[in-house]
Amino acid sequence: MGGIAGLIDTDRRMDTGSLQRLAGSMAAQLKHRGPDGAGSFGDSEAGVAIGNRRLAIQESVENANQPMESPNGRYVVAMDGGVFNFTALRADLEAAGERNWRDGSDTEVMLRAITRLGVMGALDRFDGSFAFALWDKQTRRLYLVRDRMGEKPLYYGWCGGHFVFASELKALTMHPDWKGEIDRESLASFMRYRYVPAPRSIYREISKLAPGHWLTVDAATLRSDGIGKPQPYWSLRGVAERGVRHPFQGDDGEAVAELDRLLTDSVRNRMQARVPVGALLSGGPNSSLIVSLMQRVAEGPVRTFTIHSAEGSDREGARADHVAKMLGVDHTDLHVDAESTLELVGQMPRVYDEPTADTRQLSAFLFAQMTREHVGAALTGGGGDPLFCGHPRYAVGARLWAQLARRPAWRRALATTLSRQLPLRVFNRISNLPQLPLRLGDRLYRALMELASGAPEQIFERMTSLWRTVDAPMPRPVTGYFLTPGAWPDLDGPMARFSYADSVTDLPNGFLAGVDRAAMAVGLEVRAPLLSRPLAEFAWRLPNDFKYREGRPKWILGTLLARYCPDLTIAKTQPGFVPPIAAWLRGPLHDWAGDLLSPDTLKADGLIDPAPILAVWNEHRRGTHDWSGELWNVLMYLSWRAEWR
Repeated sequence: MGGIAGLIDTDRRMDTGSLQRLAGSMAAQLKHRGPDGAGSFGDSEAGVAIGNRRLAIQESVENANQPMESPNGRYVVAMDGGVFNFTALRADLEAAGERNWRDGSDTEVMLRAITRLGVMGALDRFDGSFAFALWDKQTRRLYLVRDRMGEKPLYYGWCGGHFVFASELKALTMHPDWKGEIDRESLASFMRYRYVPAPRSIYREISKLAPGHWLTVDAATLRSDGIGKPQPYWSLRGVAERGVRHPFQGDDGEAVAELDRLLTDSVRNRMQARVPVGALLSGGPNSSLIVSLMQRVAEGPVRTFTIHSAEGSDREGARADHVAKMLGVDHTDLHVDAESTLELVGQMPRVYDEPTADTRQLSAFLFAQMTREHVGAALTGGGGDPLFCGHPRYAVGARLWAQLARRPAWRRALATTLSRQLPLRVFNRISNLPQLPLRLGDRLYRALMELASGAPEQIFERMTSLWRTVDAPMPRPVTGYFLTPGAWPDLDGPMARFSYADSVTDLPNGFLAGVDRAAMAVGLEVRAPLLSRPLAEFAWRLPNDFKYREGRPKWILGTLLARYCPDLTIAKTQPGFVPPIAAWLRGPLHDWAGDLLSPDTLKADGLIDPAPILAVWNEHRRGTHDWSGELWNVLMYLSWRAEWR
């Protein structure tokens, strides 16, 4: 666990010591990810260097230093995250003849698996959340690999004549040739979706490795051939489409039993650690189910934690307390108030060195800060909603699509034409007159774009995006998943297509990225049992009726939960602590927001149009409309740019 950084000097001008010092200085910016140790590897003949900051979770501090070399001396690896099924994998390797283990950590098991099975063969056996850099001394190739669901980050690209990579962008800023030029298309995507979707990053010449992908870099031909295209070693689309072709054939009882087995195995694997392990218990169905299974396999009471807003409703605290008493866990209720939460706002640009505007990041950071005082790793129920149709918007979108799909194609074409030809800006201006609805042009624009939707993915994009206005700070992005029909899988019905779209967009780029940066900012390892490979593949084999039945989302999760917590139902959703951004922007954050949204500041930025921002800021302050989502996007970008300019 921890952070990785490194480079390949294509000119071979740096000696080994210089390479290691540069990689070490880049990795030093990731000390928060790995406070327990540091290491570096360099090879001047190949021009390669790898740096590491280590968070000791599975392994002891004294052993298993990284970068780690394989027993035969061929491979060198530095890993962020972990391979959670390493115990079973080690048993298989021992049966095949592996002996004389140095530490038995997941990193050592990973290296030995690669040595015996090859990179692809070993990757097919790994289940975990990881990103790693593997150097093959024999072939002089560098492998960059990211886990299947996107729990751990990995950036790569160019700084001058050096190919560079790192867990976080802040490590790359230490390179002497760093430029940090903002990519306009990436910024447009951020304004629309609250995040920058892979494979882009906020910077030109820097990319994010997509989940389930690996990149092979040949050091000998790197300069002449450039960077090859990352390749998938596992495809969620392939998994989903195979699930439709070969669905689960059992009945309700068999499906619940299989879910119980797979999820129990996933929980047990993710509880392996040499540090105390706890869990987030919001009181909602996902976290309650995870904690139930943890308590089932643990030898003593599990440590659980709840973030409880003292100024809001106490439902999250009361419900979590009820679940904790029912299960007999060792529960801690972590009370927070507006003042402590507001203090975190100024820290967000340093924690999130690529802008993100998901307000869940504040809750994640609070949880990580307060939980890290008690445990070194924590399990959560994250990821269950996309896999098991848990978001209410799926059902809303499905009903809307059912209406739109019955309409002839010519009506969709007409709506598209009208959205482009009608004088919608004029309608916005005349709607300021008495007796007319505010922003009539924007209302017509959204209605027409909804009528123009020709696929469930377009419905989902409009339900989950911001700045759907006639005038926006930047033009709508022109690339990405939602604008690439060829990326849309052939699945059974809109609910499944919404689930898939969520799994490849917001889940890795928004939710998981936010959790990772928040947790690793304080050296806390967060693990999501619902995102294990076997469970994800099982979920996509389940027909939709097992996930959404008679108006009940996550039906199968709720049925399993009822075995352990009989009086809890899946209908009792639990949002957890949600910061009241709309009210804060009119209250305690007003002056901070006003400084960032001043006309001079907006004009000096040079990349976004000030006019629509100032218009919605004025409306929000007057209370005539809630523009907190759109404004938070702009504020997070401006505060991020001020930090990293």
